[in-house]
Amino acid sequence: MAEVVSFRKDGVEDAPALVTADRAEGILRLTLTNPPANALSIAMMDALAAELDKARKDRAVKVVVIAAAGKVFSAGHDLKELTAHRQDEDRGRAFFEKTMRQCADLMLQIMKLPQPVIAEIDGLATAAGCQLVASCDLAICTDTATFCTPGVNIGLFCSTPVVAVSRAAHRKQAMEMLLTGETIDASTAKDFGLVNRIVPKQYLAQVVSKYASVIASKSPQALKIGKEAFYRQLDMPVEEAYDFAAATMVENMLARDAEEGIGAFLGKRHPQWEE
Repeated sequence: MAEVVSFRKDGVEDAPALVTADRAEGILRLTLTNPPANALSIAMMDALAAELDKARKDRAVKVVVIAAAGKVFSAGHDLKELTAHRQDEDRGRAFFEKTMRQCADLMLQIMKLPQPVIAEIDGLATAAGCQLVASCDLAICTDTATFCTPGVNIGLFCSTPVVAVSRAAHRKQAMEMLLTGETIDASTAKDFGLVNRIVPKQYLAQVVSKYASVIASKSPQALKIGKEAFYRQLDMPVEEAYDFAAATMVENMLARDAEEGIGAFLGKRHPQWEE
């Protein structure tokens, strides 16, 4: 049964929820529910960050899925909200800084979350919405999903999406998206490295749930260690990365779940992971 979070549009109590949370069998599904744009407004980012923080503290949550209602996964920042602050004394500088910092913190929160995060995309993911997809550990989309970083079209280079997109897509493909601002289809997004799999619309939730269930069956301890190690070693020189990875493997070998998992494998039985 879905749990509706308390963050609501414009702070109105009876307004529709911006994010809904539904948990079953260790899988937490967070759905952006502010169509048509599902924009990453301050309120939307607050709502999503709050749910991710609760997930981080909840040992029963093994995998997080981020999905969206409507035809747009997310259109990125709320341009109307940003533009309204041009009337401020500082022409909006303070609010722009707050928005970009909050967005960066949200993407880092996803990366640092102990649990793997899967983006489920059915529709358009644009600008910071594309950044959100690229920030997730895995991304699965429908064959009609589309992606773009179109800031250049309105005189605003997508500099913060650069961080996530350039780490998910190949360098020249990322630059192609950023320099042209053109929309790419699902097949191109997969070729670029933005998504893992493309599935027909009617099977999207089923395929994502299967991926999530497979991951949720693994050792939470191993997943936490592995996810952290994956991102930390990415920017290290190769020799430093191997030193770090070797030390991580040693600590992982000494962990309870590794002892249990190896013992179960050798003993031909199912492992019992530590919760």
